[in-house]
Amino acid sequence: MPERTRSELVVVSNRLPVTRARRGGNDDWDLSPGGLVSALTPVLQKRTSTWVGWPGPGSGAPRRLESQGIQLRPVHLTRSQVEHYYEGFSNRTIWPLYHDAVRPAEYHRIWWASYVEANRLFATATIDEAARGAIVWIHDYHLQLAPRMIRERRPDLRIGFFLHIPFPPQELFAQIPWRRQILEGLLGADVIGFQTTVGARNFTVLCRRYAGAEGSRDELRLHGHTSRVAAFPISIDTQEFARVAATPEVVRLAGEIRTRLGNPRRVLLGVDRLDYTKGIDLRLLVFEELLREKKIDPRDCVLVQVAVPSREQVHAYQTLRNEVERLVGSINGSFGDVGRSPVHYLHRSFAMPELVALYRAADVMLVTPVRDGMNLVAKEYVASRIDERGALVLSELTGAAHELRAALQVNPYDVDGLKEVFVRALELPESEQARRMIALRRVVERHHVHAWANAFLEGLGA
Repeated sequence: MPERTRSELVVVSNRLPVTRARRGGNDDWDLSPGGLVSALTPVLQKRTSTWVGWPGPGSGAPRRLESQGIQLRPVHLTRSQVEHYYEGFSNRTIWPLYHDAVRPAEYHRIWWASYVEANRLFATATIDEAARGAIVWIHDYHLQLAPRMIRERRPDLRIGFFLHIPFPPQELFAQIPWRRQILEGLLGADVIGFQTTVGARNFTVLCRRYAGAEGSRDELRLHGHTSRVAAFPISIDTQEFARVAATPEVVRLAGEIRTRLGNPRRVLLGVDRLDYTKGIDLRLLVFEELLREKKIDPRDCVLVQVAVPSREQVHAYQTLRNEVERLVGSINGSFGDVGRSPVHYLHRSFAMPELVALYRAADVMLVTPVRDGMNLVAKEYVASRIDERGALVLSELTGAAHELRAALQVNPYDVDGLKEVFVRALELPESEQARRMIALRRVVERHHVHAWANAFLEGLGA
């Protein structure tokens, strides 16, 4: 590839941020909506840039794509690589372990071998795209080996890595048979970012113990290379959520949602990927107990639970869906009536206007994961409440809890505590709703996704 065609900035993630659309008999590739895409698109459009990633199963993507002025470099994976690298090591080894082993992690050598192989494919594609002295920004747990692989072949590059999920403590991470290789892989980056200072501190301790790194809490040295370690809490496009929330379409739709629900006195809302870390099943059990104990009246209070489909080919997720749907059926069968259901369960994705309308329609937002790196739903709800009303119930075990201190925080494993906070949120006076929401909105307005991206790139010297 001629040097002049290479990119000054290369973003690397497991998935390309595009969806295929058929127009006039031809394939077009549209940028997918989302916080990361909205944050990075303006940065990518300012310079010659490429986004490297997997286009998804059976996409038929060509070797090179372009969307909204951004070059896209697909990394094609075989069915075996998807099964072992993605579904296996990434989502059945790393994902559960990094989320406090909510489900037992599995360790298989064939998965590890595929993880190494896939990381090498992403690294090679990145090296092909990067101009001399370029900035490379690698994202998330699928690609923890890529920083060192790239550095070994292209020491001229400035490499950043950001982990979107939690980084576990020593007693959990120590279980991984390939712990040293993962730590050394990450230490190939110049800047290694985490959602919280706790995650950054865990990483530093582990690097000293298992990788032989030296240095302080903020800087580590290994094999003559220095890495900066820091927390960069990710956020959302706050202004965009506020803008959408103010549109007549969304205001009208929020009213229609409450009408379709039967105009209850109170609406509780949960919006989650259908993932075992999100605490959906525990939330439903708490709601059921409150109904049984008559602390909530099903005639004037409903729960809307959105469960966005996720990793449906993985057995643990299939099991969770069956359990959630069983609980929904049990609650509605026991406490519902003709034309009235206490739980409205929606197993699908929502476009942004529909989602914001749900946020505006809800009196109480339930964000109760048993572990989460950040949780952007909590921030989206706050940004959407331009009326400065509503109550946010937030798990203490999310990264968002470190910032959104004015939320009603709760231990998601404490059933009695959850019940108490759910009832409190439903009865929160408007004056307290306003006081808390104003404080929460101040946080998300100041710490938005564009500030996050700029802070990380500045740390890389971009």
